[in-house]
Amino acid sequence: MKRYLILLLFTFQGLLAQVQFEARVSKNTLGLNERLRVDFIMNVDGDNFDQPAFEGFRIVGGPSQQISQSWVNGRSSFQKIYSYILQPNQKGTVYIKQAAIEYNGQIYKTSPIKIVVTNAVAQERDPNDNSRPQGSSTGDEMLNLVAEISKTNPYLNEPITVVYKLYFNYINVTGFKELAKPKYNDFWNQNIDIKQLAVEQGTYQGQRCYYVILKKTILYPQKSGRLTIEPLSLDIGVQLPSNRRDMFGQMIVTDGNKVVSAGAKTINVRPLPEATKPEGFGGAVGKFNFTVTPSKTTLKSGESLDLIVSASGNGNMKLFTLPKPVVPNALEMYDPVHDEKVTTSLSGMSGKITDKYTIIPQYKGKYAIKPMVFSYFDLSTGSYKTITSPEIMVDVLDGPMQAETNATAAKNVISKTEQFKYIKPKTTLTAIAKNDFYGSNLYYILLFLPFVILPIIVLGKKRKEAIDGDVTGNRIRMNNKLAKKYLSEAKKQLSNKEPFYIALEKAMHNFLKAKLHLETSEMSKDNIRELLLSRNSNPETVQNFINLTENCEFARYAPASSASIQQDYDKAVLIISELEKQIV
Repeated sequence: MKRYLILLLFTFQGLLAQVQFEARVSKNTLGLNERLRVDFIMNVDGDNFDQPAFEGFRIVGGPSQQISQSWVNGRSSFQKIYSYILQPNQKGTVYIKQAAIEYNGQIYKTSPIKIVVTNAVAQERDPNDNSRPQGSSTGDEMLNLVAEISKTNPYLNEPITVVYKLYFNYINVTGFKELAKPKYNDFWNQNIDIKQLAVEQGTYQGQRCYYVILKKTILYPQKSGRLTIEPLSLDIGVQLPSNRRDMFGQMIVTDGNKVVSAGAKTINVRPLPEATKPEGFGGAVGKFNFTVTPSKTTLKSGESLDLIVSASGNGNMKLFTLPKPVVPNALEMYDPVHDEKVTTSLSGMSGKITDKYTIIPQYKGKYAIKPMVFSYFDLSTGSYKTITSPEIMVDVLDGPMQAETNATAAKNVISKTEQFKYIKPKTTLTAIAKNDFYGSNLYYILLFLPFVILPIIVLGKKRKEAIDGDVTGNRIRMNNKLAKKYLSEAKKQLSNKEPFYIALEKAMHNFLKAKLHLETSEMSKDNIRELLLSRNSNPETVQNFINLTENCEFARYAPASSASIQQDYDKAVLIISELEKQIV
């Protein structure tokens, strides 16, 4: 009995046991060149472990599995751990998504974990770092990315160079990929091409090693103060020597990846001196020569000259403007054509920039182009230098004299009273463009016409349907038409006896059908007399109508003269007219 009670107790304890499944990370914030350990821990032996996709990371170690089980004071504990070593691929906020296991037919999931990846940080090798797989290296390898700055406190627009060197030792570099490009905010920058990567010997922190130059950049600061150069970060494929050897005694090499960063750099930019800055200073910094050269100084009428303003030397050639010449009003000067022949190297920009002005004289005479002044800041002496060009005399040999032109213009001045003499005081203006269709009367007529026509069509359709539905009315109207038709036909057949009386008889019968609503089967003499008299018709007129219908039947087979035919037609017209008035 006691044994069953203990078994029941353990069974009840197992039912009360709560399944725990969670994810833990070694840190929530790390640099781009650091590694992260992720452990998925469960207190039950779950099945079908489903790892997350690890978006934004690369798996550099794992998965490794650890299982531990203990029994203390009659209570058992169980723990299973899946471990991963991750390397971030990018800066920013990334998430380790949910992992899942199955236990007793149910699915259990971990909660997502937020990870913040910052710029690469300076770090020293930690001998107790668990993120490095055992036996992967000897511990003596070196791999460092360094940004070497030529000068950290330059003047505004003074060139500085940034050379990125990768120092390594006991490591074979198989390739690299940029994870984060350096940012040169408030710098004019240009990369210097490296045709081929060359491995050279050197020292780093007193240790002999190898290095390779990966990137060269020339910078010109465009703002004074403290400026920051964002770091360059690289993902480097490496082959690491291990402390193991193969059967032939050669060291075993393992492939891997490492992320290195040059770190952010701060440049303290000094402003140019303001107290001694010359008037008209255009921002040139370096060492320059300045020249102003005319293509010719003696011109004939209709000729032009080119005035070439140029600066040559070393400095921020593309970052300043040349002064503009001042010429007399008698010389017409056009906008310049700018030309640059500048090369950029690690020492900075050098070459020549030119503005070429085309000048055309308007009058005969001698004219002076004033001296031009060019100022620059000399980095070697730390002071401003000024170059002044000589005055240029332009001699125009022929053409109108400026004084004569002014005199001629004065003679041709028209008095105020006659200056509008040849202008027509009144005119008839005609519009150049015709009125637009939009907004015209025709536009509005066509716009509203459908709204007028549609109701008419609807009413007409309803009226037609009503007429078509009125069977009796349609029959009456048809009989009226037939009566008029046959009466007209009878008039045409006055010279033909038989057709005349046939048409006349049909006309009288259709008249009665229309007025008395009769059918052909109801056309008896007694019925006709009774109906006509009931409709308030004159008995004499009724009798004349019946006599005329009998006469039509008789006359078709008896001889008749044209005079009697005409009398019968006139009598029929008279009787029909009287009945039309009498029938109510």
